[in-house]
Amino acid sequence: MTETKDTDAASRDAMPTNFIRQAIDADIAAGRVQGRVVTRFPPEPNGYLHIGHAKSICLNFGVAHDYPGAVCRLRFDDTNPTKERVDFMEEIQADVRWLGFGWGDRVRHASDYFEPLFEYAVRLIESGHAYVCSLGPEEIRACRGTLTEPGRDSPYRSRPIDESLDLFTRMRDGEFEEGAHVLRARIDMAAPNMNLRDPVIYRILHTPHPLTGDAWHVYPMYDFAQALSDAIEGVTHSLCTLEFEDHRPLYEWFLETLEIRSPPRQIEFGRLNLTHTVMSKRYLTRLVDGGHVDGWDDPRMPTIAGMRRRGFTPEALRDFCERVGVTKNDGAVEFERLEICVRADLEPATRRAMAVLRPLKLVIENYPEDAAETFEAPNHPADPSLGSRRVPFSRELFIEHDDFLEDPPRKFFRFALGREVRLRYACLVTCTGVVRDPRTGSVVEIRGRYDPDSRGGKAPDGRKVRGTVHWVCARQGVRATVRLYDRLFRDPAPDRDVEHLAEQINPDSLRTLESSVVEPALALASPGTPFQFERLGYFVADCRDHGHGTPVFNRTVTLRDSWSRQKKKEPG
Repeated sequence: MTETKDTDAASRDAMPTNFIRQAIDADIAAGRVQGRVVTRFPPEPNGYLHIGHAKSICLNFGVAHDYPGAVCRLRFDDTNPTKERVDFMEEIQADVRWLGFGWGDRVRHASDYFEPLFEYAVRLIESGHAYVCSLGPEEIRACRGTLTEPGRDSPYRSRPIDESLDLFTRMRDGEFEEGAHVLRARIDMAAPNMNLRDPVIYRILHTPHPLTGDAWHVYPMYDFAQALSDAIEGVTHSLCTLEFEDHRPLYEWFLETLEIRSPPRQIEFGRLNLTHTVMSKRYLTRLVDGGHVDGWDDPRMPTIAGMRRRGFTPEALRDFCERVGVTKNDGAVEFERLEICVRADLEPATRRAMAVLRPLKLVIENYPEDAAETFEAPNHPADPSLGSRRVPFSRELFIEHDDFLEDPPRKFFRFALGREVRLRYACLVTCTGVVRDPRTGSVVEIRGRYDPDSRGGKAPDGRKVRGTVHWVCARQGVRATVRLYDRLFRDPAPDRDVEHLAEQINPDSLRTLESSVVEPALALASPGTPFQFERLGYFVADCRDHGHGTPVFNRTVTLRDSWSRQKKKEPG
C-alpha cells in the first residue's frame, strides 16, 4: 500500500464505511477541510507495537489511502526520554512497513517541534493562561479534588506573568532539580472534567533525549504536545482510542486558546482488545523485563513483531482489523477470530511438507534394508502451479507417536496391531508387532509389512483403508526443534494485577520439542518461510534461530480451532 491514492467518488462510495469516515465526509462537504485530509499515527517509542496499534494503523493509513490526495503522518510521541529508545523507533517503522503502509517524505517526531512547542507555552504564560507552579507532585494531586469535589487553587496560581516567564526560561536552561517546578495551564479547578483542573503541561527532566541529547531540560506532557504537533503538521482529523475522549476538551482548549487556524478535529473509536493476552505496554514491559517471555518479539506476545515471528501475515492482520471494524465501544475480541483470518490467508498458497513432531520408529520388515526410493508429493493439493516434490522413503521411517495405540478406541483408524494404514503418497502398511523398552515396557518401535502393489497408497484390489498417516524417512530426515505456541494466558481476561501477572501465564503457552524430524528440504528453507505440516498445522521457519544446520520451526496456528474444542471438554 502507498501513502496516498487518488480514488474517485464512485469507487469510494463502494468502500465499507463507519462513523469516522462519515464524519470526515461531512467535514469535507461542509468545507471544514481546507485542502487534503491529513491523519497521523503517533506511537510512543517506549516498547513494541501490538495488535491494538495495528487497528489504529489500518484506520489512520487506510483513511489516507482512500481519500484523494490524503496523507497519514508517522510521528513519534517522544516526549518522555526516561522510557523511549531509538531501537523502539526502528522496530515501529519496520512494523508499519510490514503491515503495508508508508508515510511519505520522512518520519516525524514531537521532538522536531520542541522549539515551537516551547514558544506556544510562552504564549500561554503571556496571555495569563499558564503559570509556573512550585508544588510537588503529591501536593498537586492532593489539591486536584475528586469526581465529586472541586480542586483547590495552587498558591502559585496568581504568580505574576513575568515571574513565571523567568522561571520557565530557567527551567529550560536546567537550573532546577526535577520536581522543583512545573508549568500548568490555568483553566478551572472546579471543572467537572478533571483534565481541565490546571493540568501540568511541562515538567523538568534531566535525562538525555535519544534524539536531542542534553539540549532540553523541560519536556511537554502528552496532551499539550499532541494537540500542537497535530496543528503544526496540518492534521485535519486526530483519530484516537476512547480513553482520550475525556481529554478532548483539553485538546480543544489548547487549540482555541492559542487561536490555531483550521484546528484538527479529534474523533475517538473503541480500542481493540484480544482475549488471552494483555495489551498495555506497562504489562508487556513487565513480562519482558521479568524474563517471562523471550523478548518483545516472543511469538506468544500480542506485538506485531511477535505475530510476524510466529508466522502471521500482514494480510491476515489487515483482514482481522477490517472484520473487527470501527466502533464507539471497547470490547475484547476472541483470539480464535484472529486465527480464522490467519488460516484463511495461509491456506491457498502455503506449501505442504511432512514433519513428525514426536517420532516413533516404524520398521517395514519386508522392504529391503539397503533400498531407497522417492515418492512424488504435491506442494499444494489444490494448486498444481506450485509443483511437486520428491519425498525420500526407506525401510525405516518415523511416524507420530500418537498415530499408534495398542488398545485403540472404535473410531481410531491409525496404527494398531493388525491394522492396515496408508502412508501418505507411499504405500499401505499393516502393523505386525512392537518393540518395547526393557526397563519401562513402553513401545519404542513398531513393525509392519507393506503391500508392494500399493504404490502411491492405493489398494490394488479396491479394499477400503480408512487411516492415513504422515511420515518422514529415518535415513534422510533432519532433526529439528519445533516450538508449539498457544495462548499466553489461560484465562480469556487475565487479572490486571501487574504484580501477579506472571502467575497467570498458561503453562502450555510454549512447548519445545527438540527431537522432531522433518523432510530434508525443510532444513534448507529460508527463515520466515511458511509451511503447512500435513495433518498438524501451519508452521514457519523461525526468523531469528532457524539455520541450515539448526532448523527451528514455530507453530503459527493449528489446522482447526483445537482450543475451543479443548475448553468445551473441560469440566465446569
